[in-house]
Amino acid sequence: MAEIKNYTMNFGPQHPAAHGVLRLVLELDGEVVERADPHIGLLHRATEKLAEHKTFLQNVPYMDRLDYVSMMLNEHAYVMAVEKMAGIEVPLRAQYIRVMFDEITRVLNHLLWLGASALDLGAMSPMFYTFREREALMDAYEAVSGARMHAAYYRPGGVYRDLPDSMPQCEASKIHNAAAVKKLNENRQGSLLDYLEDFTNYFPQRVDEYETLLTDNRIWKQRTVGIGVVSPERALAMGFTGPMLRGSGVVWDLRKKQPYEVYDRIDFDIPVGVEGDCYDRYLVRVEEMRQSNRIIKQCIDWLRQNPGPVMSDNLKYAPPRRESMKQNMEELIHHFKLFSEGFHMPAGEVYSAVEHAKGEFGIYLVSDGANKPYRMKIRAPGFSHLSSLDEMARGHMIADLVAIIGTQDIVFGEIDR
Repeated sequence: MAEIKNYTMNFGPQHPAAHGVLRLVLELDGEVVERADPHIGLLHRATEKLAEHKTFLQNVPYMDRLDYVSMMLNEHAYVMAVEKMAGIEVPLRAQYIRVMFDEITRVLNHLLWLGASALDLGAMSPMFYTFREREALMDAYEAVSGARMHAAYYRPGGVYRDLPDSMPQCEASKIHNAAAVKKLNENRQGSLLDYLEDFTNYFPQRVDEYETLLTDNRIWKQRTVGIGVVSPERALAMGFTGPMLRGSGVVWDLRKKQPYEVYDRIDFDIPVGVEGDCYDRYLVRVEEMRQSNRIIKQCIDWLRQNPGPVMSDNLKYAPPRRESMKQNMEELIHHFKLFSEGFHMPAGEVYSAVEHAKGEFGIYLVSDGANKPYRMKIRAPGFSHLSSLDEMARGHMIADLVAIIGTQDIVFGEIDR
């Protein structure tokens, strides 16, 4: 009787490298992957359908829940689409705040990616290092929006509120005594900008620590060099964007090629890979963290010197000031109508995209003149990347498949939307 050569195996969705709810049906020849078929549909959030039943303003918090590692970047694409459709002018200070938080979010994303990818490949320590810095930036999220993850901070016309003048203080507890808390609060004595400036000063040394652990580590290189190689031509053909595309040597970044907000006023570089393998994509993301740090520094300097409004003065789309709302009946009615009925948008269609931490994240909005979107379509970068998994994995071992899933930086909320 002939021996069966190829066999089929389930990979995930419980596997730690299968990032949540990804199920792969693998066709294997021994340990070599002949075919990898991604099965999605284990999460479906129905965001695009839900958006048709909520007002334009009520849809902002849904964006946070798409890619729950790059919250404000998702919000940014959506509010830009609304602004483009309605012709809303955004104050300059709000634009700088958005760019600063975009880059904070990019660092948050890459820190989680780095720690989780290293853990997938057997390196325990980087996770502890990267989460140390993530916690510091999550505190900035919390200070400005009240939430550590799902911020809902961006609004059509600007941002929810200006940056706070003081940082929340840590308090003594069973875990941290008074001396430990005093040390934790050392850099929280000033404003949010002071806190972030302190972060940007020490962060480059922290990135050096990650690189000391991994960049020249021979096990890390054995697991990533030459794995999942994608040529520039194939990367473009498969719809790659972001670090996946730049890792293959294509210089494409929406912040430079199609600047939005104030990116054309800011000095930064686009890191690009050469080989198009997992190692190059790792190097690109590490350098992106350094470049984001540069951008955050420049935004802090500008924001210190330029006070001003952070919300559009177009009261058709922006809420009234709270003082007026509590003293004036017309303003109170306007506030109530804006948050219950929402605003009506002109009929038409618009597409708006940002350079998300994972690639091009775009929102296609169709309006029929009502207070809710007639149709919303999300262009999620992870969807294109996941569709290439079969091609990237063929001929590699199962262990290499783990590295390839890691390098794609998949978050399923935006894929199974």
